[in-house]
Amino acid sequence: MKKDPKLFLVSAPSGAGKSSLIDTVLAKANRSDLPLELSISYTTRSPRKGESNGNQYFFVSNEDFLDKKNSNFFLEYAEVHGNWYGTSVDFVRSKLNQGISLILEIDVQGFRQINDLSLNYDSIFILPPSIDSLEERIKSRGDEDQTAINLRLKNAKDELAYASEYKHLVINDSFDDAEKELFNIIAQENSVNSQNIEEVQQFLAQLLSY
Repeated sequence: MKKDPKLFLVSAPSGAGKSSLIDTVLAKANRSDLPLELSISYTTRSPRKGESNGNQYFFVSNEDFLDKKNSNFFLEYAEVHGNWYGTSVDFVRSKLNQGISLILEIDVQGFRQINDLSLNYDSIFILPPSIDSLEERIKSRGDEDQTAINLRLKNAKDELAYASEYKHLVINDSFDDAEKELFNIIAQENSVNSQNIEEVQQFLAQLLSY
């Protein structure tokens, strides 16, 4: 049976492996002829090496972004680490109307805005295996000083406090297992092998008590 197109909201603290999981799921969807794309957001941050306008993001000035925000251009928007990010309402609706499901990498702030709207969406939060592993992953990037790393860790703990508001929690302990679970959720398979809800909630409580 053909599945209705859906918007998948995927959140995770910085360093939890969200982008790598999503890239792998998108590649698998392409091989499986599953109509799935990554939603392209607008941002005021500068492009990183290898990024170009209209591919990873639509890069705009701060002034342009605020003008769009004030004209209700965005489905959601948030200021993260000093930069603005937002998702175009028209972009999302156009893709869904074409029968294409979308993955939206989204901050908790943005998720809580969409949470009140009547869209065909599902929500997924990716959990790190531990706070220590999260810190190591952030440090391994090698492009931030300790002050920036501490800020990302603080923000990560703040975001984890809202993880229970998401429909699905996926622990990225084993990359292969996490990728398989994420793909099954997005493919809307009836055989999704979700981990025991109580077990995951206990794991989340341990992360929050760190």
